[in-house]
Amino acid sequence: MDYRASIRDLDQVIGTNQNWNGISAESAARMQLQNRFRTGLDIARYTAKIMRRDMAAYDLDPANYTQSLGCWHGFIGQQKIISIKKHFGTTKGRYLYLSGWMVAALRSEFGPLPDQSMHEKTSVPALIEELYTFLRQADARELGMMFRDLDNARSAGDQIREQQILNAIDNHETHVVPIIADIDAGFGNAEATYLLAKKMIEAGACALQIENQVSDEKQCGHQDGKVTVPHEDFIAKIRACRYAFLELGVEDGIIVARTDSLGAGLTKQIAFSKEPGDLGDQYNSFLDCEEITDLNSANGDVLINRNGKLVRPKRLPSNLYQFREGTGVDRVVLDCITSLQNGADLLWIETEKPHIGQIASMVDRIREVVPNAKLVYNNSPSFNWTLNFRQQVFDAWQAEGKDVSAYDRARLMSADYDESELAAEADERIRTFQRDAAQRAGIFHHLITLPTYHTAALSTDNLAKEYFGEAGMLGYVANVQRKEIRQGIACVKHQNMAGSDIGDDHKEYFAGEAALKAGGAHNTMNQFSAA
Repeated sequence: MDYRASIRDLDQVIGTNQNWNGISAESAARMQLQNRFRTGLDIARYTAKIMRRDMAAYDLDPANYTQSLGCWHGFIGQQKIISIKKHFGTTKGRYLYLSGWMVAALRSEFGPLPDQSMHEKTSVPALIEELYTFLRQADARELGMMFRDLDNARSAGDQIREQQILNAIDNHETHVVPIIADIDAGFGNAEATYLLAKKMIEAGACALQIENQVSDEKQCGHQDGKVTVPHEDFIAKIRACRYAFLELGVEDGIIVARTDSLGAGLTKQIAFSKEPGDLGDQYNSFLDCEEITDLNSANGDVLINRNGKLVRPKRLPSNLYQFREGTGVDRVVLDCITSLQNGADLLWIETEKPHIGQIASMVDRIREVVPNAKLVYNNSPSFNWTLNFRQQVFDAWQAEGKDVSAYDRARLMSADYDESELAAEADERIRTFQRDAAQRAGIFHHLITLPTYHTAALSTDNLAKEYFGEAGMLGYVANVQRKEIRQGIACVKHQNMAGSDIGDDHKEYFAGEAALKAGGAHNTMNQFSAA
């Protein structure tokens, strides 16, 4: 980004049009720089390169893991990235995650829905576009404030300050970051997956996360009743996503292949197999079967040949087949290897608890075949993190022979233990979980799927309790506005955040001295000028 070069280029363009006398090259350059990304595909290509660089950096050193938080609204995503820049000075290694769960629960025209792919699939690309609209406005707002500072420095004749601001403009870091977008199980067959993938990429998604569940039986990864598909079906959808990326010119787009096999005990199909040991045969080898000695007893059933014997896969009244208990880990490992060998870039293993040893044991087996295998991991609010880690510490201490008689393992969630040594150790393990899992378990990207679903509920509950109670208006002022001011939360100036100052700048560009601007002396936002 070269601000002065942009002005020179536009000055030449404007100078060739004699009837453009009212157009300012510098104003036009400012608008161009405030709208760096023209299309969603520009964003997808830009952010894909960021993710690829980050993946390569992680391969060199697992300390370079990345993070994101889930979003269900453009404003939420914008505020996360603004906050990251405010607190850490850069967005490096920080992305956004678009959760299908939150789209279903919060964005469907049907109202709140469970995570079963019943929401409108068009709402997913619409949310991607919305997120990037808000992130691009964050750029426009931040640059707009720099431009105002530049004008003030020039008015004051402060050339040193002017040069500092010009350098800051040229080195401005965009708020546009990669979005890992949840495409669920593809919302249909491979063609439906391809069509939706195109819409999501065109909206700006550089990374698509797809799972190996059956589309019309899809369940949340942390609920029961999950049904997986044979590998060839899933591979077809991975290929569909890759073709969508290639068609749209996003050659380095990222596909995250998620397996739900650890908690999925059912399948809708028996895989097609040409010969023993092929992928279909491997999938079928996990089916729970019983040997058939009397063909007359197999009326209407499907029979398969297993090691020279006819066996009948056990079929439930739902017409689904079940896998043998205890095969989940082996199926996960096969799923992951197969996905990476057929076009996926990253893995997602949905687990029932956050346990580094469990994850690492699977990743170690995968890396025997694909040495650079990397995971995206769901640091899910579906886990009771406090209870899980207190139990892990309890079990570790017990195995080490440490006295745990002061603790009741069945009651470890009790507040009675909150100040205990065990609780402190558990909290330290939670604090370092992402760092340790990146090092030991191959996790490149850590995300929390539903954080703002919970923070919105918590903050609203606290505000309602205070505002509608004895505190009255002080409940809002003390617990919201004053904290915004003290913590430097930009949204305390909500008119500015919504684009009022950007609009005033445009009015001045368009109408000059005749512009009727909102940011005058009587704008109440001026009360926060010192905040």
